[in-house]
Parts: sequence; structure tokens; C-alpha cells
Amino acid sequence: MLAASSFVYGLPNPAEVAGMTGREMLQAMIDRKIPAPPIAQTLNFWIVEVGDGSCVFEGETKPDFLNPLGTIHGGWALTLIDTVTGVAGHTLLPAGVGYATVETKANFTRAIRPDTGRVRAEGSVVTRGRQIISAEGRVLDSEGRVLAHGTWLSDTDRADVLQRQAEVGEQCGLRGSRRCDQGGHRGPQACRRHRWTG
Repeated sequence: MLAASSFVYGLPNPAEVAGMTGREMLQAMIDRKIPAPPIAQTLNFWIVEVGDGSCVFEGETKPDFLNPLGTIHGGWALTLIDTVTGVAGHTLLPAGVGYATVETKANFTRAIRPDTGRVRAEGSVVTRGRQIISAEGRVLDSEGRVLAHGTWLSDTDRADVLQRQAEVGEQCGLRGSRRCDQGGHRGPQACRRHRWTG
């Protein structure tokens, strides 16, 4: 049985995921070929399966997630919904394209308690347009009762812009979050070729 502790966490090397479609990248995560994102470790949930426009995660409550009233904070379920809907959308994206969330909405139908135990979160794409993807998600307890459900909207056009910026940054060997004075480059790596500004 999968658990959060069975994954390695971090960010994949760009070379490892170059050329992978969204679904291929996510399957590689399930197969432990690339690390799972750090937030999944922090919030104790993990990816179980992916399909074309769908995915399943599981998660377990922890005392760290309690609110002042002694139940699990709604932000945990909201993050699960945001995650499974986003991942469902990601499965449909071609290699080299990401997405940016525009909106996530959730409804909480049952309290999640410390003894709720393992939950199942399901995400599925509702519509996919040229720029916009919409999806819906549900969080279920072990008996299949809906604990929370919600919807999600993303803008892949905005993600295309971010992808183009990243490609420009890679051309100059960008490193760090600072701004390079050549074309306003920003990215995960520092520029080795150009001079930094501010």
C-alpha cells in the first residue's frame, strides 16, 4: 500500500523531464523515476494513478493539520482538491507546456476529523479549450462518502508565456530568482552569461 514515506521528494532535474508529456511526467512520479513535490510530503498526500484527464491521490490526516476546534483544517481538503484537479489538467498537456491556476473553489460537506484516516481524492477534467481547462475534484472517506468537492480553472495560455520566458532564461544559463538585465530573464537558475541588475 502506498504511503507518503514511500516517495522521494524534491524537484526533478529539467533534463529528466525534457520531452515528457504531462501524463508521462506524472506516471514517472508514480514509478519513482522522478521525485514527488515537497508540498506532498508536508501535507501527507501522494499520487496513486493518472489517466487522460483524470487522477487519484490518497492522503492521511495528521495532528499537525488540526484547527482550534479539533477538526482537520479545511485548507488541507482544499489543497487536495486544487492538487487533483490541477494534475488532471496536467495529464492533457503536451511536453514543455505547464499551466497556471486561475481559480479553485471548494465546498466542505463533512468534517474531517483526526480519526478519519486515509482519504481518496479524485480529479477529472470537465472541459478543455484552446487556453482554458476546467476540472472537478472530490475528497472521499474510506466508505466513499464525500467530504469535500470543488472545481478548478486554469489558463494554459499564461503558462505558455511562462514557458517561453523559461526557455529564454535557459539560453543564458539562468540561475536564481533575480532579474538578468538582458531581456528581463527570471528563472530557477542564475545567469552565468549576463550581468545582474537589482
